[in-house]
Amino acid sequence: MNLYPLALRLEGRRVLVVGGGAVASRRVPALLEAGARVVLVSPSLTPALQSLVDAGKLHWEPRRFEASDVDGAWLVQVAVDDRFAAAAVSAAALERRVFCVRADDRHQATAWTPAVTRHGPVTVAVTAGGDPPRAVVIRDAIREGLLDGTLPGCVTPAVAAGRPAEAAEVVGGGRVVLVGAGPGDPELITVKGRRMLAEADVVVADRLVPGLLLDELRPEVELVDASKIPYGPARAQEEINRIIVERASAGLLVVRLKGGDPYVFGRGGEEAIACAEAGVPVTVIPGVSSSIAAPAVAGIPVTHRGVAHEFTVVSGHVAPDDPTSLVDWPALARMRGTLVVLMGLKNLPAIAATLLAHGRSPDTPTAVVQEGTTASQRTVRTTLGAVTEVASSFRPPAIVVVGEVVGVLP
Repeated sequence: MNLYPLALRLEGRRVLVVGGGAVASRRVPALLEAGARVVLVSPSLTPALQSLVDAGKLHWEPRRFEASDVDGAWLVQVAVDDRFAAAAVSAAALERRVFCVRADDRHQATAWTPAVTRHGPVTVAVTAGGDPPRAVVIRDAIREGLLDGTLPGCVTPAVAAGRPAEAAEVVGGGRVVLVGAGPGDPELITVKGRRMLAEADVVVADRLVPGLLLDELRPEVELVDASKIPYGPARAQEEINRIIVERASAGLLVVRLKGGDPYVFGRGGEEAIACAEAGVPVTVIPGVSSSIAAPAVAGIPVTHRGVAHEFTVVSGHVAPDDPTSLVDWPALARMRGTLVVLMGLKNLPAIAATLLAHGRSPDTPTAVVQEGTTASQRTVRTTLGAVTEVASSFRPPAIVVVGEVVGVLP
């Protein structure tokens, strides 16, 4: 069978979906992402589709299909298992000259849904001659090539010409993207974060950023090591702000790469403010925070049914008795949930003493996780009363988890 490949522009156009089961749950999100005005006809819906209806994202007709439902549609998606019902839908579509996709029998359809992968502005669709398993295998191989950079398609023509594709859409060309690199494992950066690194002209990186991510940068990318910027912490942050604003103002795509998430003790808000004040467009790509990821890979869920219904993340870089501390440590001591302390090794003796003095039991399970999610990860479980002595051999970056969840998993 010879096919004519085509990409449809569905924004604002009526698309009819017949069926409210698992197949429709898979197909509808892509139609909505394309901007289609989806009308779904089915006596019942899956919970996922019901949530879309409740959110006003699609229109649902709670009944069986009628031929007139096809009127005004640009595309019909049949997502029912009953071949006789599906045949009735495709017959109505054929009579009205509307392309129809059938989940039950592609040979009776006038259009096929290919196996699709997306990488920024690049969309790849594979049909493989009507062999779905083969199409999926080919699609997955292409997706891996786009993600790891082995396929040239991962660099857009605009990037190859020295001008980032996304930056070109902005007046003046330049912008700043705050990217969370995750907790340490380079594979835990988001797909979008990795794509922005592939398109960046300038990367300003923190000390805790996985080094393998920097090794993947194009040779011509300017790499600024933020950990080596001189001056004290406040002056260094001012210099970082100056650099990202200056480079973006020159028309470059600047990626500010941070460990964890940009807005979890990453001072990303300060950089966003600096960009806004300078009139530089800035966007944020969230990252996996070590406050959740490090305990998770160490076998510690920060919440657990019947054990902890809350968790609190605090910075421990300022001691509890320091007048500049914004943390209500006595209140935390009275809470029953999980307490996760970042950047607290240096002040751990004072933190533990404060928690104990305000009511936390010395027998409270406590864990220290050093360099979580990396090959150098090290974990120790102890109690709040003994954690100071145990943690003396640990080095940053490390997090401390206090609460019954520390011992809930085998």
